Amino acid sequence: MQAAVLFVCLGNICRSPTAYGVLLQKLAGRGLADSLQVDSAGTGVWHVGEPPDRRAQRHAALRGYDLSGLRARQVTAADFHRFTHVLAMDRDNLAALEAMCPADFSGELGLFLSYGSRGLLELPDPYYGGPQGFEDVLDLVEDAADGLLARIGGHPG
Repeated sequence: MQAAVLFVCLGNICRSPTAYGVLLQKLAGRGLADSLQVDSAGTGVWHVGEPPDRRAQRHAALRGYDLSGLRARQVTAADFHRFTHVLAMDRDNLAALEAMCPADFSGELGLFLSYGSRGLLELPDPYYGGPQGFEDVLDLVEDAADGLLARIGGHPG
C-alpha cells in the first residue's frame, strides 16, 4: 500500500489543515506531489464543511501555503483503512483516535510532532490566541513535516 498521511486535530480548521498544506507544498518542492496521499480531519463535528480558519489561511499564505480549498470533515473509522499514518496534533486527539481505531489497523497511529526536532510532542491550538500562535504552529509544522518526509518521503511506497 502506498503511504498515505492523515493529519487530525479537534475542529479541522487550524492545525491539521496547516499540516496538510505544508506537507503538500514540501512534497511538490521535492517533485513528490503525486507520491503520497495527504488529508486532514477533525475528531469534532463543530466545523464540518467549513474552510480553514481565516487566520490560519492568512498566516499560511504568507509562507506560500494554500489552505483555501480544504473543507473540515470528521475522521471516520474508514480512514484507518485509507491511511498508513494517522497523526494527531495532541494527546487528547490521539486518545480519541485510539478509541475508534479498528483492531486490524496496521499503520502508524501517533503524534505528528514526534517527527520534529524541537522536543515537543503536542502542537498547541492557536484558535483562541493571537497571531503569534499561528506563526508558532507553522514553525513546528514545517519542522515536523521535514522529519516526516525524511522518514517516509524518500520511500513513499
